[in-house]
Amino acid sequence: MDKLEFMQRFHHARMVLPENDFPLRDPGRPAAVLIPIIDRAEGLSVLFTERALHLKHHPGQVSFPGGKQEESDTDLLHTALRETEEEIGISANKIQVIGSLPKFRTVSRYEVTPFVSLVEPEFDLVLDKNEVESVFEVPLTHLLDQDQHLIHWVKRGNVEHPIYFIAWQDKTIWGATASFVRMLSNHIY
Repeated sequence: MDKLEFMQRFHHARMVLPENDFPLRDPGRPAAVLIPIIDRAEGLSVLFTERALHLKHHPGQVSFPGGKQEESDTDLLHTALRETEEEIGISANKIQVIGSLPKFRTVSRYEVTPFVSLVEPEFDLVLDKNEVESVFEVPLTHLLDQDQHLIHWVKRGNVEHPIYFIAWQDKTIWGATASFVRMLSNHIY
């Protein structure tokens, strides 16, 4: 799938359907992530981060750049763009945000808005080693292929919830990050 086809599919009239998330009793703390899609010569790929190993919460887990909304952020899009530049050094002038996916509530009590973006391939990564251990890319076609999405069902109360896992080489994308990918896949196809 090339950039044009992706854009046409993403912007069709159908609403993006949410995935089952964690049912919070109260509103979650606002947060945002950026889903950075890079237009490489060999095709579109998605950039992921691996969280630093010394972090208290989710060390080593695969994620998208992003985080909680700060008081200085004008909105959640600003949060996603600010966090992306802070974590991996890609500035907003290299990013074309094309839309967002539905909010997703997490077990850690955040309500995360994922922003889908196209990133110019000419960028220099500058990792904040306090937050990010490493980055890697996965072909978009692999991520959108639901045959690659493994589902583990867990019971919370009397309700079953899916937890998605997507393997790529020696990496495993799972949890909220995999749910964001699943929402994007559902929307594109």
